This record gives sequence, C-alpha cells and structure tokens, in this order.
Amino acid sequence: MSAPFLPFTRPTIDDETIAGVAEVLRSGWITSGPQVKAFEAKLSEYVGGRPVRVFNSGTCTMEIALRIAGIGPGREVITTPLSWVATSNVVLDVGAKPVFVDIDPLTRNLDLDRVEAAITPATRAIIPVDLSGLPVDRDRLYAIAQRHKLRVIEDAAQSFGSSWKGRRIGAIGDFVSFSFHANKNLTTIEGGCLVMNDEREAKLAEQYRLQGVVRTGYDGMEVELVGGKYNLTDVAARVGLGQLPHLETFTTKRRELARLYFELLGTPSVRALGLRLPVADFTHSNWHMFQVVLPEERLTIKRADVMAKLHAAGIGTGVHYPAIHLFALYRRLGWKDGDFPNAEYAGRNILTLPLFPSLTPADVERVVDALVTVLTAHLKP
Repeated sequence: MSAPFLPFTRPTIDDETIAGVAEVLRSGWITSGPQVKAFEAKLSEYVGGRPVRVFNSGTCTMEIALRIAGIGPGREVITTPLSWVATSNVVLDVGAKPVFVDIDPLTRNLDLDRVEAAITPATRAIIPVDLSGLPVDRDRLYAIAQRHKLRVIEDAAQSFGSSWKGRRIGAIGDFVSFSFHANKNLTTIEGGCLVMNDEREAKLAEQYRLQGVVRTGYDGMEVELVGGKYNLTDVAARVGLGQLPHLETFTTKRRELARLYFELLGTPSVRALGLRLPVADFTHSNWHMFQVVLPEERLTIKRADVMAKLHAAGIGTGVHYPAIHLFALYRRLGWKDGDFPNAEYAGRNILTLPLFPSLTPADVERVVDALVTVLTAHLKP
C-alpha cells in the first residue's frame, strides 16, 4: 500500500469547532453578527487591546489601511517584489504607485538597507511582508518610517503567531494586516483582520467594510464615502474562535517540524547539493512555511520538473512566490528582468515544502529523502 499524498499544507480544525459551526448554521444568523463581534474582541485581546476589525480577506485589509491613511493617486508606496501579488495590487487599486525594493537573499524579506534610497517626495508608506512568518526587523523598519514620516502597513498575512523581541506581531506598530486564508496558521477558511491605532480608524474601517454605511437608531442610514462588501460571516468567525485557543500549540508543532527539516537538510552531504535553507529563527518566526531555494545553476532540470517528480512520489509542494514585477501587468508598467536580481532568483527557485501541525516526523523524513533523491539524480556533471 502506497503512502498517502502529503499536501504542502492542511488545516487542523477540531470537532468542537465543527460542532460550533453547525450551531451557527442552525441559529439562522449566519452573516456578520455576534460571532464576528466575539472574534474581534478575542483578537483585540490577543494584540494587547488594540482596535481590530475582521474582513472577508487579508487583501482588502491592506487596501482599507491605505485608504484610511489617505494614500491615493500621485503617491508612492514601497514594498517587496517577492510576495503574493495582492501586496502590490492594493496599491494600484487606490491609484498609487508601488515602488519595489529588492529582497535580502538570506531573510527573503524587504532589504531595509535599500529602502531609503527608494524614498522620494511622493512616498507615503511602506508595506513590508513577513515572508513565511519571519518578521521584518521592526526596529529598523519603524526607524526608517519615523525619519521620513511614512505610514507602515504591515503585510503580516503569514505572521499571525510570530513575535518581535517578545511582543506579538500586531501588538505594536502602525497598521497590521493578517490573513486567515485556508493555508494560514489560523484559518477562518477565507478572511483576515486589520489592527489599527485608534477608534477613529476603526470606525472608518467599518465604513469601508460595508458600502460606507453608517447606521443610527432603528432606521437611520447615511453614506459618507465609497466602501465595498468586505464583511466576514459569523460562520467564518466561529471557525476563527475555535482556532485561536490552539494557536500556541500549532506554532510549537510547526517549530518542532522546522527543526527536524534543518537537522535532515543540514548534513554535509545534503548541504553539498547547494540547497539554500531559510533563516533558522526559532524565537520570532511562527514557521508558516518551510521554504528552500533550489540551486538552479547546478541542476539539469527546472523547478517545475522537481515539483512534478515530488508529486509523483506523493508529495505536494508550492511556489510562494514568483517575482511580482515580472508579471505581464507590471511589465506593462515598466518593470523588467534584471531590476531585482535577488527576488528574481528566489522567484524562479523558491520551493515550499509540506509543513502543518498534523505532519509527522516520518512525513518530514519522507519529504527530505524524496527531495534529496530528485536533486542528486539531476545535478550537472
């Protein structure tokens, strides 16, 4: 009997949460309601009492943060070219211009040494990304932002459960955007939340969340700005409420599995293959993903072939992410090959390996054995 297929990620949802979702469905109140309020309260508690509002994605949260900050046409926002394309698409959505800065090849996050050179009189914000859950250096980031009077919209989609110097991501900083997509460490199936600085921003977020509507009394309704349809359902919020108590357990298990990956991939024979491993951070990172970078110059096959061979061996992998500036949309806006060499190399060769709480040590050994076998068989002479 063959071993079961290993996806690169799989959510863990317990029976109590499933039963809770059934209760919500039976209640008749399935869109935004008491479960959303309860989830927002728990999330606010998690980030030290800061205002939190939940939404139907971790994309609209960044767009809304930009709108609250007053960033629109004629303005520039600095960000990374190595992320899910939503990170820069939201800048285009508000009419502003994304300005890419290359990544640090070790952390794969925005290279803070290059940021200040990209700042112009039109720059109004920075959107850093915590790739795979590894936080960008918050001290250096905010020092730059304060020197140049810039807003920060933290794309912390992947770093819920991560921390910086003993404080949870979200508990400090400016705007902090989290995603609760199905592949995240905490899921609401689809969804996200925005952490803000005060109740004024929270009220604006509520307006942007639902068509700009402000209600008063039984029948009072006013619309003061153009909003969207971004509310989270009570069904999704109940999933999040069930996930939150398990977050620390999930993070602990992910760290244990990441340590095993380092142990197995860190032997001299494996390191000789030229595989680039992530930063071994077990203090700050939530280990949302375990990503390696393939040594393309040493292989006779491309990443897609490696993925296909692993899939044939019953192992799923992912690509997070291609370099944004090389998509057709961004090429039409003027970017080209060679603009950001570090991001481009990672974009061609980064490979996400299976990592989720129900993965076993034997599963990790199986992944590493299969990966090493494929790479060894396709090294250039």
